[in-house]
Amino acid sequence: MSDEGRVTRDELPEARSEGAARRASVLQTPRIGIEILGTASARQTPYGAKLVTVALAAFFLVSFARLHAADEIFDFETLRFRAKMLAAKPYVARPSTVPAALRKLSYDDYRLIKFVPAQAHWRNDGLPYQLQFFHPGFVHKRAVQINEVDGRTAVPIKFSRAMFDYSGVKVDGGVPDSAGFAGFRVLGSLGIEDRPWDEIVSFVGASYFRALCAKAVYGLSARGIAINTADAGGEEFPNFEEFWIERPAAGAKQFTIYALLDGPSVAGAYRLRVSPGAETVMLVKAAVYARQNPHVFGIAPLTSMFWHGENSSEATNDLRPEVHDSDGLMINNGAGEWLWRPLTDPKTVRVAAFGDDNPRGFGLVQRDRNFENYQDLETHYHLRPSAWIEPIGAWGRGSVRLVEIPTPGETNDNIVAFWSPDTLPAPGEAVEFEYRLHWYLDQIGPPAGRTVGTRHGRSQTQEPDLERFTVDFGGTYLEKQKPDPLIECDVSVGAGAKLTYQNVQKNTFNGTWRVSFGIRPDGSGHPVELRCFLKKPPHVLTETWTYLWQP
Repeated sequence: MSDEGRVTRDELPEARSEGAARRASVLQTPRIGIEILGTASARQTPYGAKLVTVALAAFFLVSFARLHAADEIFDFETLRFRAKMLAAKPYVARPSTVPAALRKLSYDDYRLIKFVPAQAHWRNDGLPYQLQFFHPGFVHKRAVQINEVDGRTAVPIKFSRAMFDYSGVKVDGGVPDSAGFAGFRVLGSLGIEDRPWDEIVSFVGASYFRALCAKAVYGLSARGIAINTADAGGEEFPNFEEFWIERPAAGAKQFTIYALLDGPSVAGAYRLRVSPGAETVMLVKAAVYARQNPHVFGIAPLTSMFWHGENSSEATNDLRPEVHDSDGLMINNGAGEWLWRPLTDPKTVRVAAFGDDNPRGFGLVQRDRNFENYQDLETHYHLRPSAWIEPIGAWGRGSVRLVEIPTPGETNDNIVAFWSPDTLPAPGEAVEFEYRLHWYLDQIGPPAGRTVGTRHGRSQTQEPDLERFTVDFGGTYLEKQKPDPLIECDVSVGAGAKLTYQNVQKNTFNGTWRVSFGIRPDGSGHPVELRCFLKKPPHVLTETWTYLWQP
């Protein structure tokens, strides 16, 4: 929901970026890599050659003129050409227009600077959406250019001190008109009665953005691209340098945002068509050009936080039972299989790669919606949205990668998921992709049974060398079934341990079905891959639970 002027971890994505910079040093350390599943010749017609040369020159002159006439004409092809031209030259970071005095503001002072709602763009135009802007300063050390597109005409939106209430904050030298905006957010209706101006989406910091659906509060983030995430050389964070926002028509049910991405390795053009509501859906189209192909190219990245949950066996000294923005990675692979990977806060950085061909979808999900399992009246973790990536077209061969990074608490995002293609075109050629990004609470999931609980621990009295797991499955069909000996579990244990026992039973208290099993590690210290699902031969009744246990 909209929270005027409040700056928290959730309002400071660049703080997350700084945390990511700190992660880069962590990523220098050894990590665990897991690969899962795996006409006429011009020489004959000199005059024709001259015509071709003149025509090409004219084309580039026109393109150059279009490129530098942003206040005259704009469309996605213009933006795409601009990105291509940027990628053809060495990267040059844009100089910051944010004065040093603003960059040195303390957290407390920065929080006092609030956008004035009466200054919202389109507020007095009778339109279904409004724009509000983030002030630069503190961790927001860079400004972005924001433009309004009306038809095919783009006009810059100028920064003004009158847009903000400084609440007595003193800035040495004052705030110049050139300071610019750190980012923006869009307000409109999420379909909740008597609430026409909920916050829908915000863009601030690197290429981060977040969105809300009805009844949700801000949680995980999306990004334009992920470059060299979890690579030994350190992660790169390209920036959305400039935005164009289409002026909506009266009564419009969606709005469109364009963004120009630039960074050391890549430049790209993005278009996001946003349809807000009970489920907010973004139709994302992108063309990204590489100056040099990075080691890791991550499409449709999602970034979240997991500190501890029901599967955490180590004490955190936190009074809340669970603390996380997301509790699992969900995948619907190209073969139609649904996978569920519970998230963890690992002891060391680790990367899992789920090999696939033309994935149907993947996302970071907050599946546990029970307040009792969080007991937090401030953060409302039980209302954090899930994000689901639905590819459009054939994405080919690659892998869904999950990166889990150790975190000392809830203030650092430590979970990243994205699609990594096996092959990339030559530098200078576009990597094009399109997908729907769903922000939702409970609308998307496997049609069969799903994992509703993962627990892990040991017995202090009986075979304390055994690692014991319980996995609870729920769903409409399963919860209606009475105890049935034909319903059985299928448990598989990878190298590094042996399965010692397994059983399945109906939980008559809540209707779920529980699989219990134990493994005995072989002493090698090898991470052990675990898989489990329920079946009633010949039918599979649930998604596949998959877990990496680290000795």
